[in-house]
Amino acid sequence: MTTDPTSASADALETAAETTGETTDQRSPDKPRTVAGVIPAFETHEGEGFLVHRPFPQPGLDLLDPFLLLDQMGPTTYAPGKALGTPEHPHKGFETVTYVLEGALEHRDSTGGGGVISAGDVQWMTAGRGIVHIEQPTDEIKANGGTVHGFQLWVNLRAADKLTPAKYQGITKDEIAVVERDGATVRVIAGEFEGAVGPIVAKSPMSYFHVTLAPGARIDVPVTNEHTAFAYVFGGSASGGSGADEPVADNFSMIVWWPEGNELSLVGGPEGAEVLLLTGEPLREPVARYGPFVMNTREEIIEAFTEFENGTLGAIAPR
Repeated sequence: MTTDPTSASADALETAAETTGETTDQRSPDKPRTVAGVIPAFETHEGEGFLVHRPFPQPGLDLLDPFLLLDQMGPTTYAPGKALGTPEHPHKGFETVTYVLEGALEHRDSTGGGGVISAGDVQWMTAGRGIVHIEQPTDEIKANGGTVHGFQLWVNLRAADKLTPAKYQGITKDEIAVVERDGATVRVIAGEFEGAVGPIVAKSPMSYFHVTLAPGARIDVPVTNEHTAFAYVFGGSASGGSGADEPVADNFSMIVWWPEGNELSLVGGPEGAEVLLLTGEPLREPVARYGPFVMNTREEIIEAFTEFENGTLGAIAPR
């Protein structure tokens, strides 16, 4: 249950790098980053049984420190009465980020936080010392059917922050900064891009961008040396640079860059691309995770289960 926060991802990146011919001697903090490899997502089901595409965690890739999980939910079009969500469940020790592209989800939690996450909106929930929540398609979608499409990201918290009070932040699409230039649109959810600052300030340094690229369009993004960086492609195709030998990531696949270098590039394929681009400072701390809990030791995981069972993680007020 306890893993080295770097070893699993390092093994996966070494395997992926075999397709690029990259070696550690070719990498430098003073040069643009090179791609370690492209990793396809796999299909699984979550919550009440809704389909997700998950690039990580998967065998050989436990996490991309500080990021613990990324799920693409849908796009799924539900018939009336068939929409699925998550039942009531707990979290402790990390943050969840829900970004809705189509449809709408209703969130309620044990802090009293909640609301409707509509298309283009973001919910940033700090589980911290413990929270119980539920996410469901809205009553309108449940009754009439409709398409639901979005993402959920899990971001680890430092040991010093794992017992921070739980908190819910609802961000509307109008609060998200947008940069447009040269065939690229960048929605800045967290971090900074070309002077535009995202509305979310995370517990550790990170960036979360939704990038739309026209065919052949390119963006160059500054990134702190040794910070984790990956891009998940959910429409069209993209590469992590303009070289002829750059591997191409198609729909439902993830580009991972080597951690050395202070700039990375994204280039849209022949049909353009829709991409989530994330960077973050590695925490480099022990990770103990089981189900909805992410702590630093096995004993802390057992404590979290005990707290949930005895009700001290909180309860959701009736509607």
